[in-house]
Amino acid sequence: MAVGDKLTVGLAQIAPVWLDRNATLAKVIDWIDRAAASGCGFVVFGEALVPGYPFWIEHTDGARFDSDLQKDIHAHYLDQAVQIEARHLDPVCAAAARLGIAVMLGIIERPADRGGHSVYCSRVHIGADGVIASVHRKLMPTYEERLSWAPGDGHGLRVHQVGPFTVGGLNCYENWMPLSRAALYAQGEDLHVALWPGNRRNTEDTTRFLAKEGRSYVLAVSGLMRRADVPAGSPAASMLDRCPDMLTDGGSCIAGPDGSWVIAPVTGREELLVATIDHREVRRERQNFDQAGHYARPDVTRLVVDRRRQGVASFQDEASAFTKTPEGDR
Repeated sequence: MAVGDKLTVGLAQIAPVWLDRNATLAKVIDWIDRAAASGCGFVVFGEALVPGYPFWIEHTDGARFDSDLQKDIHAHYLDQAVQIEARHLDPVCAAAARLGIAVMLGIIERPADRGGHSVYCSRVHIGADGVIASVHRKLMPTYEERLSWAPGDGHGLRVHQVGPFTVGGLNCYENWMPLSRAALYAQGEDLHVALWPGNRRNTEDTTRFLAKEGRSYVLAVSGLMRRADVPAGSPAASMLDRCPDMLTDGGSCIAGPDGSWVIAPVTGREELLVATIDHREVRRERQNFDQAGHYARPDVTRLVVDRRRQGVASFQDEASAFTKTPEGDR
């Protein structure tokens, strides 16, 4: 899985069981098993995979105000979203620990710390010990996504060690945000994961550019979504009258730190893409450019990153008249 300078990685390009959290999580675990069986030490999944991307917005007049249809779909989306505090991800964490494999997974998160009735496009990093290391909420939902998702914060702009690599990741159009990339570079990122809902048009240009800029490996992992993946009984099934046969065609790929393809974009099918990557190639490419090291000028330009988890209230309570003890209140 990870030997010396080398790490075997897997990109699980799959479709969700759309808007069904538990069924999609079961599918994710199955593909984690496949990745481990293929020798992977790290497996990654696309943006918003659990329970799925809000494709209905484009195909059901999603901007119509006070629409009963949009309210019904939103209520269902919240019901099927992932609440980490409710231990929805425990089966995935258990699979990671059982197999000794690190996982990066795109979810729709309904966090209790923001009231529990808004959702965020979140990237979850789970270590090979099965522990959730960080949760990054997408800083700015893209275009029509703002009709469904709330904007996140900088709390999850963190990197983690996976074998010989320092791993970070961003969701979708965050990968176009130079300061967000710089926040990861400053922490030593040399393996970047770009999570996308799908489509080759998003990955074939950006992946190689990000690899050359970062002098890092870049794993661009996309979901897949076909007309046939929309359940007939879904509150959003009315979109079937308008949506194409292929809503997102994948496009997952891997670029090396010199910008060359390790695996060129793959489209049109579910597939586990597997490659063994070599940290020596990162060190070779950093010889002439290291954006956070010898090619940086912190005396001229520096970035300030606020990684506090944002909330709407801070409570300062008076000391209680009661003191909790193992025996109870007294």
